Amino acid sequence: MDMQKLGLSQRTVIGKKVKQLRRQGILPVHMYGSGTDSQALQGEAGALRRLLPQVGTNIPVSVEVDGSDGENICFIREVQRHPVTEDVLHIDFIRVDVTQTISAEVPITLTGAAPATQQGGTLLQPLTSLLVEALPMNIPAAIEADISGLDDFEKSIVVSDLSIGANVTVLTDSDEFVARVSPPRVEVDEFGIADEDAEEGEEPGEGDEESEG
Repeated sequence: MDMQKLGLSQRTVIGKKVKQLRRQGILPVHMYGSGTDSQALQGEAGALRRLLPQVGTNIPVSVEVDGSDGENICFIREVQRHPVTEDVLHIDFIRVDVTQTISAEVPITLTGAAPATQQGGTLLQPLTSLLVEALPMNIPAAIEADISGLDDFEKSIVVSDLSIGANVTVLTDSDEFVARVSPPRVEVDEFGIADEDAEEGEEPGEGDEESEG
C-alpha cells in the first residue's frame, strides 16, 4: 500500500499560546499510542489540511518526526475544528503496531446505477460505513457496493452482500441495509382514491335521460 508521508516537528508552544502558531500557518498536533509517549508536535497547516480528506480516519499515514529515528505508522484519531468557521484547530494521530489488529470505520461507496430509480423510486443508503477489524495495513480505503442490481423496489443490498477482503473482519451486523430503492409516494385523497390512478368521472346525472313526466 502506498502511504501518505507527513513530516512533523516537536512543539514547545502549548495551551492558549497555540493561537500564535495558527497565525503563522502551523497547526498543533498530538501523537500517542503503541510504543510511544504522548508527543506535542506541529506541522505545516496547508499540508495537514490537504491530508485530511485523502486519508480520513481509516488510511494509515507514515509520520516522521524531526530529530527522531524510525517510522511511525499512524491513523488520524480526532480533528478539532472551530465551531463557527469549521477551520481545523488541532489533530490527534494514534500510532499503531502493524502486527496487531485494529478496528476502523470504512466508508461505503455506491457504484453503478439503480434501474428502479427510473421508475420514480428514490435511492436510499441507510448505512454509509462499516466497522471492520484487520491489521493496519489491510484496512481498506473504501468498500464498494454495486447498486446496478436494484431493478425493482423489493430488492436491497445488505452488509452480507458486500465483497470484503479475506483479511478483513466485518463487525457491523450482517443484516443491516446498505442500499435500496423506495417506491414513489402515492397520494390518497379523502375518499381513499390514489391521485395517480383516479380517472375523471362523469358528473352526477350526466348522460342520464330525463324521465318523462
